[in-house]
Amino acid sequence: MGVTNSCTTMKPKKKGKKLRITEADYMLAQRRAARLEEIAAHGKPVSFRTALQKSKKVYDRKRLKKAGINSDDLPSKPL
Repeated sequence: MGVTNSCTTMKPKKKGKKLRITEADYMLAQRRAARLEEIAAHGKPVSFRTALQKSKKVYDRKRLKKAGINSDDLPSKPL
């Protein structure tokens, strides 16, 4: 059996992609840095949103009682 020369059958080496910093990457890095600074300043993460905003379209018995609306006054859902 003959030995083949592997140098002639090798594929050429691909050049690596140059890393580009996009605007989205820059904004993400700035947000992360600001967050870390905030944690360092306050000793804990600061969150401004304590609860999700509630949709007014959702049935809410408490809100209806406050407004003085009975459930009998509401239109029934068609089947």
